[in-house]
Amino acid sequence: MQANHSTQISIGGMSCASCVSHVERALATVAGVDAVSVNLATERATIRHQEGVDFAALAGAVRTAGYEARPVTAGTDEDLADTKASEHRGLRRSLVVAALLSTPLFVVEMLGHAIPSFHHWLSLNVGRELLNWIAMIIATAVMLGPGLRFHRKGFPALLRGHPDMNSLIAIGTSAAYGYSVVAVVAPALLPAAAVHVYFEAAAVIITLVLLGKHLEALSKGRSSAAIEQLIALAPRTARVMRDGETIEIPSSEVLVGDHVIVRPGETVPVDGDVIDGDSHVDESMISGEPNPVHKRPNDPVVGGTINGLGSLDVRATRTGDATVLAQIIAMVETAQGAKLPIQRVVDRVTGYFVPIVMGLALLTFLGWWVFGAALGLQLGLVNAVAVLIIACPCAMGLATPMSTVVGTGRAAQLGVLFRRGDALQTLQRTQVIAFDKTGTLTQGRPALTDIERFDAGSELGEARLLAYVAALEVKSEHPVARAIVAAAVERGLPMLAATQFEAVPGMGVRGRVEGQLVEIGADRFMRDRGYPLGAAQAALDRASDRANTPVCVAIDGRVVAVLGVADPIRPGARAALDALRRHGLELALITGDNRRTAAAVGAALGVDRVIAEVLPGGKVDALRALRADDRGERGERGDRDDRKVAFVGDGINDAPALAEADVGIAMGTGTRVAIESADLVLMTADLAGVVTAVELSRRTMTNIRQNLFWAFAYNASLIPMAAGVLYPRFGLLVSPAVAAAAMAISSVFVIVNALRLRGFSPSMREGRA
Repeated sequence: MQANHSTQISIGGMSCASCVSHVERALATVAGVDAVSVNLATERATIRHQEGVDFAALAGAVRTAGYEARPVTAGTDEDLADTKASEHRGLRRSLVVAALLSTPLFVVEMLGHAIPSFHHWLSLNVGRELLNWIAMIIATAVMLGPGLRFHRKGFPALLRGHPDMNSLIAIGTSAAYGYSVVAVVAPALLPAAAVHVYFEAAAVIITLVLLGKHLEALSKGRSSAAIEQLIALAPRTARVMRDGETIEIPSSEVLVGDHVIVRPGETVPVDGDVIDGDSHVDESMISGEPNPVHKRPNDPVVGGTINGLGSLDVRATRTGDATVLAQIIAMVETAQGAKLPIQRVVDRVTGYFVPIVMGLALLTFLGWWVFGAALGLQLGLVNAVAVLIIACPCAMGLATPMSTVVGTGRAAQLGVLFRRGDALQTLQRTQVIAFDKTGTLTQGRPALTDIERFDAGSELGEARLLAYVAALEVKSEHPVARAIVAAAVERGLPMLAATQFEAVPGMGVRGRVEGQLVEIGADRFMRDRGYPLGAAQAALDRASDRANTPVCVAIDGRVVAVLGVADPIRPGARAALDALRRHGLELALITGDNRRTAAAVGAALGVDRVIAEVLPGGKVDALRALRADDRGERGERGDRDDRKVAFVGDGINDAPALAEADVGIAMGTGTRVAIESADLVLMTADLAGVVTAVELSRRTMTNIRQNLFWAFAYNASLIPMAAGVLYPRFGLLVSPAVAAAAMAISSVFVIVNALRLRGFSPSMREGRA
């Protein structure tokens, strides 16, 4: 059965990639759940499930796994933010307390090793036994105070058979602390040579881990800056007319149909239509265009845009989650919470990583105990603790989601909205980008340029002929149809009534005007109807050579005229396509226009391949053909997974192709159907956005690979050192405190590296924020 619902919940208490695996497994056991994706960076789970699965069942599974669950619904963002802020304050307090308590232990121990005379002075004047008792009291305060958070989560997870980062820290610090307590309270139980205390190691480990978690929390907060900036665009209050009075209410309480007053300099609170007033509105946050847009009655305005010097009265048309801004925020949040294919591999690996580390730590301890002679027990403990601490997989769990969060957030700031986060990875692997023509490569605002008449068309007269054509085209939404109707209106022609209207998909339209059968469409429509083109063929060729779209007109079964409609190529299109070509991408044009017109446009833009005269359904076949071409060139090595194809379009008839493409890219100025079918949306009609999307996807994936290499290579290389393999030859050991510092550095490095994506600058500037 297909999943028909999707729910997001906030997960509290996760600390590493192992936590992600545990939460996913727990949620997957709930009856009716079909798929689960948990993101460590955003701390959210996305669950696809059948009807009847409620939050209580999901939350119960999460709690059973040892974590906290909170609902994510409209209006809860501030509550979640407050909860996070409270958690961060608690973490900071724990860090301060741990640092204050562990610093004297660390200083006394390190100075004692570094300055033998100081160690001797302490032994004579204070006494080693008293120092050990003081150290035990301080370490106990750290273990039962700031360190309790790790024990409360780590040991239950271990007992459930799903150990995580908290388990490694809890076992490591407890082993060091417990061994030290025995050495102080009952030293006779240990070999004389092994009586040593490691209270400072237990306390310092907890302090350094807390420091790493604190830095991680701060960095995560910075990674969500894009979402916070978008949320900040929406004003909290709005002025509305109620019962003849102007009152101020929360923006969330504005209803569709409300009369909203927007004063000069204020932010528009909701989407709506201007009822009265005249002003210029800064829409750069939506369109990316720096110049304010003139707004008069009947013009639409978008919530979050900034009014200029005039006052506007607006009738609310979309409020709450239905506004454009709310949908943009939802798209960014969805993309940031998505799990890239590469992350699923990482999660599978780290799911086994913690048990393997615990096994290595046990082998380290046993190996040193058996073969380490007099100091075997002591060195075995120290090295086993170092292995447990240094191998914590925090960095592995953060490597991919942190880059995804920052990358998609930066994309949103640049006007590129990833509706699916995994499109980041797929776009980076794309080899071919195919474009629709009308409204994508061209401006989509064509104009009638030529009317050539033959036979009966000459007898009818140009004005009458255009009036007949406009009578049918006024019922069509196609850009070419709108151009013809606009020409008729400009000439002041009467709008005649059409009957028996019928649209033939991919071909044209037909109907009756003043009793005569009028058919309008491409030359293939005329051929399909069996009408000879005759003298019209030369006119078709001339229009195509000029990159115009030719439209044939037939009356009562005879082709009587050819109309030429010019759709100017979009400014900057050639520069954008040249940039994509420099990035090694093959470019294709897929259009329903005739071959000569398509070839002329393709030549003007330097497109590698032109596929013309394609019906709406044929665009899907064209994409499959582009994808399959690679098999033809490379034989057995060719594979659908090896050749990825992206498609850029904006019309309703582009929706199937956008859905079929490995990455569907919709122009934000296009239809809602096209946008809903796409994987990413460009907020402007500027094709430089495609270049930005490609560059950012490649930069993000490079960043992810850097993070993963660091996390895996760093941990893998340090585990043998922590186990003490260098000690027999070089006398080098990694103390548990140093291991804790190294583990914290690994996580911080991954986060800081991901944050570098915030400085990404596209090669083609579009005037976006």
